[in-house]
Amino acid sequence: MEREITITAEPIDTGRCKFICSEPVLAGALRRFRSAAEAAESPLAAGIFAIPGAGVTEVVVSGNIVTVGKQSATPWPAIGKAVGQAIRGALAGGVPAVAPAAAVHTDDDALYDRVAALFEEQVNPMVARHGGRIELIDVQDAVVMLRMSGGCQGCGMADVTLRQGIEAMLQHEIPEVQGIMDITDHSAGANPYVAAAKK
Repeated sequence: MEREITITAEPIDTGRCKFICSEPVLAGALRRFRSAAEAAESPLAAGIFAIPGAGVTEVVVSGNIVTVGKQSATPWPAIGKAVGQAIRGALAGGVPAVAPAAAVHTDDDALYDRVAALFEEQVNPMVARHGGRIELIDVQDAVVMLRMSGGCQGCGMADVTLRQGIEAMLQHEIPEVQGIMDITDHSAGANPYVAAAKK
């Protein structure tokens, strides 16, 4: 009997959406794909890039979370079903859904220490004024994984804080950082701004 994989879609904004799967998609390090060419050997990412009309720009896979970026104006509810089918198809394919990453020559430990210092000295004092806190979870392949808490969790301005505040600060202060990934469950905050939708 085929196992049932449930996938919950949590839109971050019009351009990005998190898809949370009921089972792990990738064991180990986070993988980030910026093009269909990069995704060629990973059936899950390749399937998402191939969705017609979606204009997929990025696929980030970590544990049981698949974050998809798109440039198409098509709303997430219309694309989400195809993303769910691509994920399920890749997991049922009998080969690894995501190919292991090639060796990356970034010193994630050194980056972690620099990002942690920046968070404590500049980021957290900034968000503390609004009752929030940003927790650094990890740095993998130069991608910063963070979690928002307090006033930032579930806040309607969380994505603005993330993109225009934290990401801009990281790009300026630590240009080696390749991206950021918010693993916050914003639907569980005091005032959630995202309604989870089953796909």
